[in-house]
Amino acid sequence: MKISVSWLKEWIEKIPSDLANRLTMAGLEVEGVELAAPHFTNVVVGEVVELTPHPDADRLRVAQVNVGDEKLLQIVCGAPNVAVGIKVPTALVGATLPGNFKIKDAKLRGVASSGMLCSAKELGVNEDASGLMILDPQTEVGTDFRTLFDLDDEIVEIDLTPNRGDCLSILGVARDLAAITGIDAKSFTAESVPVQSSMVKGVEIEESADCPKYLGRVISGVNPKASTPLWMEERLRRSGIRPHGILVDITNYILLEVGQPLHAFDYAKVAGDILVRRAKEGEKFALINGDTVTLKPDTLVIADQEKVLAMAGIMGGEESACGDDTTDIFLESAWFNPITIAGKARNYGLHTDSSHRYERGVDFELAERALEYATRLILQYAGGEAGAITTKVVPEKLPERNAVKVRFCKINQIIGQEFTSCAIKELIGRIGDIQEVNDDYLVVIPPSYRFDLQIEEDFIEEVVRLNGYDQVPVSFEMLSKVSMPIVAESYVSLNDFKSLLVGRGYHEVIEMSFVSPKWQEILDPTNVAIKLKNPLSSDLSVMRTTLLPGVLGAMEHNLKRQQSRLRFFESGRTYNGTLENVAQVLHIAGAICGTAEPLQWGVKARNVDFYDLKGDVEALLKRTGRDDFRFVPTEREILHPGQSADIKLLSGDVIGYLGKLHPTVSKALDLNRDVFVFELNYDLLAGSMTPKFKELSRFPSSKRDLALVVPVEVTTQQLLDVMKASGKRRYLTKVNLFDIYVPEREQSETATKNMAFSLTFQNPEESLKDVEVEAIVEEILQDLAAIDVSLRQ
Repeated sequence: MKISVSWLKEWIEKIPSDLANRLTMAGLEVEGVELAAPHFTNVVVGEVVELTPHPDADRLRVAQVNVGDEKLLQIVCGAPNVAVGIKVPTALVGATLPGNFKIKDAKLRGVASSGMLCSAKELGVNEDASGLMILDPQTEVGTDFRTLFDLDDEIVEIDLTPNRGDCLSILGVARDLAAITGIDAKSFTAESVPVQSSMVKGVEIEESADCPKYLGRVISGVNPKASTPLWMEERLRRSGIRPHGILVDITNYILLEVGQPLHAFDYAKVAGDILVRRAKEGEKFALINGDTVTLKPDTLVIADQEKVLAMAGIMGGEESACGDDTTDIFLESAWFNPITIAGKARNYGLHTDSSHRYERGVDFELAERALEYATRLILQYAGGEAGAITTKVVPEKLPERNAVKVRFCKINQIIGQEFTSCAIKELIGRIGDIQEVNDDYLVVIPPSYRFDLQIEEDFIEEVVRLNGYDQVPVSFEMLSKVSMPIVAESYVSLNDFKSLLVGRGYHEVIEMSFVSPKWQEILDPTNVAIKLKNPLSSDLSVMRTTLLPGVLGAMEHNLKRQQSRLRFFESGRTYNGTLENVAQVLHIAGAICGTAEPLQWGVKARNVDFYDLKGDVEALLKRTGRDDFRFVPTEREILHPGQSADIKLLSGDVIGYLGKLHPTVSKALDLNRDVFVFELNYDLLAGSMTPKFKELSRFPSSKRDLALVVPVEVTTQQLLDVMKASGKRRYLTKVNLFDIYVPEREQSETATKNMAFSLTFQNPEESLKDVEVEAIVEEILQDLAAIDVSLRQ
């Protein structure tokens, strides 16, 4: 939220010089501070007193401008709205405008021009570049424009936590600043507007628990085309809201200043009385933004006797919206239960300033004063006559402000500071109504605008917050025992695996556990994802069952920004099952694409393939020190056949998979290139073999090479398993595949491939004899013959 310091000064007598620091240290984190407009100099208010056509340009005119000096300035101007009698910001010769644009004496098509008539965009005030910025006719000529509009005003941007909805207004920040500093802030009062019209609108409430207070009044004879005063437009702009017309601007102004959302309906479009009810099953509603939604039965709506007028606390409807021909309006001011509004806007893919406030809690005593305040502004700037206020209130359904007992000893015990009872009373008195003070405790009632103050601990937090978190003393005394956790040696930490991947060129990504239903269905079609009841958005509405949406989402984002060589990994939990019974499993996933090595002169460029990824995964497996992993072909739908594998343990457990994304999957995700992915179950992977010392042999090793003819359907793993058959090859210490050749099918009479292995033999107790080695080799060849593998002749 953006706060104008000059606007804030109207509500609190004195603003501390270190405002940003004071707010931040009180929990209202300041994200930034900027001026109301970029720096510029020597711009004054000028009045066009004479206007003649340019002799050599149809679109230019020559203006004589009064800037308060004895002599008029001649300025050539091409703005379509330049006219005699208007007052506009005028940059004098020597002025510097935003972007370091300097104004000098010049000639435009042969006519001298001494200055420049400015638009709002040229001064950085707003984005309107359609014409000159027309000022109030009452503005004094020659006045410094920057001083006139207080453009050195500081705009403070505050990032509020969800529990501080009371600070979503100028009044709210002023109240909190007063509590922080001990300086009094103005209270919000609004005088009743005299009733001049007999027009009224009845109100009925079906759901009093959802809307225990609803007020409204008819204002007739308004002028919807009236201009919003420049000072109001400027305050809206500094708060990040664009002007939309006098009626909307006034309701937005009230929202920003005091925190009460309001809405104006076109009286002529409302059929009968107002009805506050729940939506009907399948009921359609055309929003004011042009979209049409199907309402859910749990959505609270404002309706008339024929149709829905608005989604309560969220957005109005197109059918009842005020337009250029609206003369009579029904102005609504209500209090909606935060629980009723919470999450409803996101269910429809919406987020509005009203819903942002209502779901955090609006002051339930504010509606009457805000309605009177808005009425007075509408009558002042748009004219009209106000009718009587229709009021429907169910007091027993409004929030209860229960008294809270706050013990002095508990405050000092929790905070770790020694506060006197007088200091505690003074601090708590700034944010609550103290009913009773005793020797060891006090009783306080929280105000109607502070929904976060309900129990004793809330007020204890307020004591330390208002006193200043930076005032909490630093203690180096160790008050708690610290014990080192026991970590089994046969365990590989997650950080070990992360470090290994980083060392191999990967970048870690950290994504949300919520993913898009579309991506989830594409990447894990066999599992049903858990749907969220209150998602942040429609694109984050299910829990992930795989980590691939995160790493591939990061890859898609980078590919669209001209990054082609990418290595990403993520670690985190996946969620399967139901909300009542969720299985959470820690996984590690990664994805690669692009060239195998960064572009360089020393290595020929080639794209990554399945074996590059397999090498990275094998490095993770090797870190465990175990050798019971097997790569077996897989038929996963998302992976390319022939370039994918499951990773299994000898026990049969599948710990993960790797492979090339299927082309249809890559296309569906808008990746449109070869992408290789892996995903591993960390819990099954983390167990490692404890290193054990093995005495080195003092005797030489012996090597033999085998050139084999192998059926194409026989895998390398099958060959290794046969050669290393447990218990039969006690002198065989190493098997290495060093060559493979697969003849082209059309040139081969049989479907075979040629593979060459190097075998290393060693006896730790004595030197091996050739006859012993040959016997083992012969035994291996006999076992290989059982799977149709023979020695190449």
